[in-house]
Amino acid sequence: MASILTEDLVYEILSVVEEIPEGKVASYGQIARLIGRDKNARLVGKVLSMAEYYGKYPCHRVVNHAGRLAPHFYVQKELLLAEHVEFKDSWHVDMSKCQWDC
Repeated sequence: MASILTEDLVYEILSVVEEIPEGKVASYGQIARLIGRDKNARLVGKVLSMAEYYGKYPCHRVVNHAGRLAPHFYVQKELLLAEHVEFKDSWHVDMSKCQWDC
């Protein structure tokens, strides 16, 4: 992954995350498509797991394609609820109502 993951790519991913509006969510795959790397959703997840080293970004607004929260991001749900994001159940955002239309 070291050969794929460059500073430019990290900031490209984070710049897309920065554009997600409050109250909306995007999926890892959606972000990958927006940067022209359709098959790199896991790479997006890897970058987001390290985002704190690059500054403050709204990474809590990124979920998987089914709306599931990140497993070890314990404050994610709290942050999304504060933005009035709707949930289908305890661990899944209602993507039909809250997915970012970009």
